[in-house]
Amino acid sequence: MPLAHWVLIAVPLALAGPANAQSTVNVDVDASAAGTPLERVWAFHGYDEINYTTTPEGRQLLSTLASAHTAPVRVRSHFLLNTGDGVPALKWGSTNVYTEDVGGNPIYDWALTDGIMDTVTAAGAFPFVEIGFMPQALSTNPIPYRNSSATMLDGGCFYPPTDYAKWTDLIRAWARHANGRYPNVSNWLWELWNEPDIGYWNGSIADFAQLYDYTEFGLHEVLPNASLGGPAVAFPGGGVLRQFLQHCATGVNAATGKIGTRLDLVTFHAKGGVAMTSGHIELNLGNQLRLHRSGFRAVATFPQFKQTPIYITEADPDGCAACPATALPENAYRNSIAYGAYEMSMMKHSLELEVDVGVKLGGVLTWAFTFPGTPYFAGYRALATNGISLPVLGAFKLLGRLSGVRMPLTSSGSIALSDVLLNGVRGRAEVDGLATLDGDTVQVLLWNYHDDLVKVPPTAVHSAIRVPPRFGPNVRITHVRVDESHGDAYTLWSSQGMPSSPSSAQVAALRQAMDPSLLMPDQIVAVASDGVVSVDFDLPRFGISLLTITPTSGVNDGGTGLSPDVAIGTDSSTTLSCPSRSGCSCVVVARDHDRATSTALGIGLVAILTILRGRNARRAQRRR
Repeated sequence: MPLAHWVLIAVPLALAGPANAQSTVNVDVDASAAGTPLERVWAFHGYDEINYTTTPEGRQLLSTLASAHTAPVRVRSHFLLNTGDGVPALKWGSTNVYTEDVGGNPIYDWALTDGIMDTVTAAGAFPFVEIGFMPQALSTNPIPYRNSSATMLDGGCFYPPTDYAKWTDLIRAWARHANGRYPNVSNWLWELWNEPDIGYWNGSIADFAQLYDYTEFGLHEVLPNASLGGPAVAFPGGGVLRQFLQHCATGVNAATGKIGTRLDLVTFHAKGGVAMTSGHIELNLGNQLRLHRSGFRAVATFPQFKQTPIYITEADPDGCAACPATALPENAYRNSIAYGAYEMSMMKHSLELEVDVGVKLGGVLTWAFTFPGTPYFAGYRALATNGISLPVLGAFKLLGRLSGVRMPLTSSGSIALSDVLLNGVRGRAEVDGLATLDGDTVQVLLWNYHDDLVKVPPTAVHSAIRVPPRFGPNVRITHVRVDESHGDAYTLWSSQGMPSSPSSAQVAALRQAMDPSLLMPDQIVAVASDGVVSVDFDLPRFGISLLTITPTSGVNDGGTGLSPDVAIGTDSSTTLSCPSRSGCSCVVVARDHDRATSTALGIGLVAILTILRGRNARRAQRRR
């Protein structure tokens, strides 16, 4: 077997001893209590390669992302102002927006930019416009203009402008064009540049502050209600973020000569870290959150910005999306279910940090997309590969369904924020979650996370969910899962022999396996006298479960009453077909290779049929 294949399949499957086993975790949810606003900070996605947007795979993924979230999806990308032919490449992109004639007069060309923005908005998402980088005709170091390789930041696009007035005119022209073309441009978010504290900016911090002043002046002259900010630094604990905030607070505005510059949002980046440790992959959630805390604290030191929305416009377990697992074996985590569990835990703890520091968190953006033309499951930091969703995308599909208000959830398997900040998740695993109430729908999202990618036994979970009195004596429970047997096309691809060119039948099987799927048929469960519904199940390491609880009123007695707003996926053990959205009768077909699953599904169906028959018998007796 080639080394690349060995790395991708063997590294995530390291074994751990029984010391990592965990007793039953008790999860309590009170959906009858007063809720708090649900901050859906996770509906943010981005990627380097702007020209991948308009590829068939890019279009498909953007539509998937927009439909996966109940909140508006924001999309951020690099290279929107770069000079070039628009041909996609790793760590590179271009739109050729700005050139000059022989007399030095600007020539604006919006064709490629329109194609990109049209694709994003047509998918139902909103641009999070990263203003950058420098067009060649405006760069103070125009040759060589393009980076020498995908791992270098040595191109002329990362330099200050030769003429700040021409730069301001470019921003004005762009704002006018967008305002005339897109009716929802008032909902866009705008950000200047990317990581000016490293090689993406070859000027001084004073130069960058000047660029921000002129950008703000030009944009808000045309779009006074647009939300603009920065500085998108790579190191939130460094001095550049504070220097930039100080300039906006008390510095002399280069464009107006006045004190201070308008700042509508603050941005920075955070990358946790991943390594090979004792033969297995180890993530570093603690470091990720420490970086978030550093940025929050930097903003909190400025009273005038303490409640300015903060967007972590790149928040990821590692730093190089375009570096595959064949080059860096530790990046194999990207194909695994661990990636999704990391994201779930990181999002919840970031919300806790927001409260702890006393700032306002606007969004946490995942820097991962798709890489057309690369091998299947190559280990890029991606959400999909060759049109096949990775498990992390399934995790976002579950998280993205949360809506309404956030309800109290306590778990005996939770780990305090202070402990994660200090130690990461290196001892016992974290089994925790989020709960919401939206009308007559309770949703409970649970995950089982650990920094170490090792195999351990599943954790038993006992959940006690108190539902509102109006739910009545019985409720319907839908249980959707992402784990190695549900919503994990990578594991199936591995079992197929890791084909470099899967057959049409293999691709069809991968598509069937890639989405979150039902753990079991819907259940109708009695509500106890104290209003509590009890649900027991096993949650594998890195598994993610979404429980949806609704009243049974209106359910057709002839069917299982599957929730119409839950997407029904399939996995390698079962196929569920639901021909109608109301009172559907679901057929479960078990595969020979998984008799245990077949038995469990059969028992579930028998139980449901028994309940329904008993109900019909009671009704018949009342009629007699």
